[in-house]
Amino acid sequence: MAPTPYEKTGLTVFLSGSIDTPPQTWQKTVSRALSHLDVTLLNPHREDWDSTWREDPSFAPWNKQVKWELEGMENADVLAVYFGPRTPAPITLMEMGLWARSGKCVVGVSENYPKRGNVILVCERYGIECVATVGELIDGVKRKLDGFRAQAG
Repeated sequence: MAPTPYEKTGLTVFLSGSIDTPPQTWQKTVSRALSHLDVTLLNPHREDWDSTWREDPSFAPWNKQVKWELEGMENADVLAVYFGPRTPAPITLMEMGLWARSGKCVVGVSENYPKRGNVILVCERYGIECVATVGELIDGVKRKLDGFRAQAG
């Protein structure tokens, strides 16, 4: 969980996406589903996030969070990107755009996500696996991880 330091020792998955209303979040579902695998999961969702934090590079807590996220995405082997139905997720759109050509992404986009068509077309353009549910996203991440293991083995 952000902003905890971590060591990259094997395959790493970064969870990029909509922030759902607790207690059940897509990040928790994905984390539980992948917990038996030998991977490091980087989850930027902070339970101690304070909505009064200023989105300002000079504001230390916000700055530290964003830098942790950028470093995590850079270090990750797989980016699990999810667009849920209840939020426009502009930062997630930016993150997907940053990494669309990297070959790292697996994207889940809810049927009710307002920019769903844009996400689907970007995925088609750059050969990104794009699915509709969190369960399918989990399966896609597992396939991508299996591909890395097959290359290494």
